[in-house]
Amino acid sequence: MTSSVEASSAESSSVEVGGATYAAPPAPPAPLAALAELPPLTSVPRRLLKHPRLMHYNRLAALVVLANVGFLAVSWAPNTETIGYASLVNLALAVVVRQQYVINLFFRLATWAPTSWPLKARWTLGKVYHFGGLHVGGALAGAVWFLAGAVVATVDGTNLPLITVSWVLVALLVVIIATALPPFRSRFHDHFEKIHRFGGWSGVALFWTHTLLGAQKPFALGVLAVVTFSVVLPWLRLRKVAVRIERPSTHVVLARFDHGVTPFAGSSTAISRSPLTEWHSFANVPSPGEPGFRLTISRAGDWTGSFIDDAPPKVWVKGITTAGVANIETLFSKVIYVATGSGIGPCLPHLLAAEVPSRLVWATRDPRRTYGDDLVDEILAVQPNALIWDTSQHGKPDMVRLAYTAYRDFGAEAVICISNKKLTWQVVHGLERRGIPAYGAIWDS
Repeated sequence: MTSSVEASSAESSSVEVGGATYAAPPAPPAPLAALAELPPLTSVPRRLLKHPRLMHYNRLAALVVLANVGFLAVSWAPNTETIGYASLVNLALAVVVRQQYVINLFFRLATWAPTSWPLKARWTLGKVYHFGGLHVGGALAGAVWFLAGAVVATVDGTNLPLITVSWVLVALLVVIIATALPPFRSRFHDHFEKIHRFGGWSGVALFWTHTLLGAQKPFALGVLAVVTFSVVLPWLRLRKVAVRIERPSTHVVLARFDHGVTPFAGSSTAISRSPLTEWHSFANVPSPGEPGFRLTISRAGDWTGSFIDDAPPKVWVKGITTAGVANIETLFSKVIYVATGSGIGPCLPHLLAAEVPSRLVWATRDPRRTYGDDLVDEILAVQPNALIWDTSQHGKPDMVRLAYTAYRDFGAEAVICISNKKLTWQVVHGLERRGIPAYGAIWDS
């Protein structure tokens, strides 16, 4: 397979990208001439550590569970008060780590490391977006502790209202956890979202009831107050704002917002037409020096299809922009952005901001017809040497080899992939097992 980029000599004023000819500056750097052969796999132990089953998300979940096992061993046999505190602290962890300001803090702390640090250290820090493992570990451990507390209260039998609330909460926690498991969440995501939201709110109310019935000390009330504030805060920022829709094709729209908010590059905003039932997050694309921002919304289901076909004049936003995976770019001296289709949306703000030297590899169908001349020209203005692979002309490429070729030729330190779940895992796992830092979404929400 050969590269889809062909450039002429220094006198040329155009470059052919994926079958389409675009304007180019004189004497562009030598383009990718051919796809490179992938480097050999690393040793078996290193490959095992890079296996998806052992990704940092799962390691963090296991770490929380092991910490609880250690606490149980030290405090054997825990009394009723200790069990109550253990369940509350774990469930509080599960809630708070999902709070938008906490997420932004995680990213800020992780990306403070300078590029002079060893690559292995920065490679690990770049996995900060796996923080959801803390959420999973805390939820599982907290539910088990609470079940133990319910059993103890039932055996004691002196506080019937407390026993009743305890078992209602146990049933609710079981439903929330069961519907959050990947098989259900991936097939019935809308139902998962509603169960998680309304079940979570009900759970907080029941925890308050349970805590007051159990006459817990101020520590428990303080933890519950923090959890409640964490849950309520995003909704205090809820508002309905105007949106201008540009539709370059029936596949994608560009939603423009200018309601006094200019989010930071690499953040995302959740929008909704019905705030109590369904929310969808999209990458913010602010233009340097300009107010407002854009969202690139592609047809990927019923909600996005309806949004494209029947564009609303106003939508609901929660108002707290949240850092996304690509914010880890500042940990590296040079990065490769790999995107397919509408994955260009989360990449674009970083390409425009140009905080870190980068090169784009974008595979999509007929980019100008699908996304419009203005967007493609905007990309090429900041990425004149971008590799844009037109799948309608050349079919689907080998994205792992394409990414590695760009990584090798650009002298990059890391690859950031924004694509669908299957291809993201192919690129991330395919490169990491060859000793190359790679990052991509993990679909844990």
